[in-house]
Amino acid sequence: MQTPTIPHNPSSTFPPKSHHTQLKLLPKLHLLPQSLFYRPPKMASLGGFGFGVRSPVVGGGASSSSSSSSGVDTNGLCTLTEYVGKEGMNVGDDMVVLLHHIQYACKRIAALVASPFNSSLGKQNTLAGTGTGSGRDAPKPLDIVSNEIILSSLRSSGKVAVMASEEDDTPIWLTDDGPFVVVTDPLDGSRNIDASIPTGTIFGIYNRLVEVDHLPNEEKALLNSLQAGARLVAAGYVLYSSATILCTSFGSGTHAFTLDHSTGDFILTHPSIKIPPRGQIYSVNDARYFDWPEGLRRYIDTLRQGKGRYPKKYSARYICSLVADLHRTLMYGGVAMNPRNHLRLVYEANPLSFLVEQAGGRGSDGKSRILSIQPVKLHQRLPLFLGSLEDMEELESYGDVQQRVNPGYEV
Repeated sequence: MQTPTIPHNPSSTFPPKSHHTQLKLLPKLHLLPQSLFYRPPKMASLGGFGFGVRSPVVGGGASSSSSSSSGVDTNGLCTLTEYVGKEGMNVGDDMVVLLHHIQYACKRIAALVASPFNSSLGKQNTLAGTGTGSGRDAPKPLDIVSNEIILSSLRSSGKVAVMASEEDDTPIWLTDDGPFVVVTDPLDGSRNIDASIPTGTIFGIYNRLVEVDHLPNEEKALLNSLQAGARLVAAGYVLYSSATILCTSFGSGTHAFTLDHSTGDFILTHPSIKIPPRGQIYSVNDARYFDWPEGLRRYIDTLRQGKGRYPKKYSARYICSLVADLHRTLMYGGVAMNPRNHLRLVYEANPLSFLVEQAGGRGSDGKSRILSIQPVKLHQRLPLFLGSLEDMEELESYGDVQQRVNPGYEV
């Protein structure tokens, strides 16, 4: 039987023909390296990989082992594509193709944020009348370019029916026979990029709802995008920092892969991450302490004084980049939070909560499990608390931890 191959459409170009006419408003876009916009190389097949062993995998994270439940030997090098393929987790050919395009897009975004030309692009005025944010959250040029890179890759994969992005007002219907739905925050933390603070990409993957295929494209695109987090089949984030790390889960543990820039491969470095049941770090913007409800103030005061269930004083670590703060929390334990009604359920809270739960932690809005919340709006916002199971249980025991007002703060 012939081994399936990656679909390739020679007529597909970047930027794609889409509703993003705002790209025409970026006069310095041509200054960016053209390699950002090349199509991914065509994979020969999904059955044979031909990757040579170059050096041992470096063990890391909260937990690592010489082998994993997937059957992949982690004593030697293992790429992301190998890990999810037939000799590894065997997530299915369609998912392998999709992941190939997602990791390609994220490598292009990694090059974008590290480029010396992004400074010129980032200093252009925020694009008026685009996206869903306002004020501090209004789309930046780098957000828009990152969004287009992901859209182009998902369209080229041929495996995605719907893409819903934080940067778009409505979801985009891509193809009738795509088996998957992808939700994404293309470039989280972009407003801090001029200070070289870590940024990230967040994504979640659902199965397409075939039961609504008969509806008009706009309606079925929205219904597919508003699936509860409990229906996720995969999720991940990519951290752009001193290393580029892709952390993902397919419902059987959370695993992290580090980009080898010499080969372009994501290499398994943190198999089967287990978040410690309790950490000694909390992450929150406590400059807003006096805007918090009484329950949250008491909880943080207790941690600072070492008078909680864990009789040691906690340390504060806050980057103000959601992906970076969560990645540290996965590695070391503790709790990362934004108590304001601010983070988006569909694009941020659901995918990250899925990853945390698969690592043995918990994602909550302060009262309820995130993955059990049914979205009612595409850009629905809520408080978000992520972290170690025992820390999260202690936090929720204080009851009133959700900040409902934002005096003197521009959303």
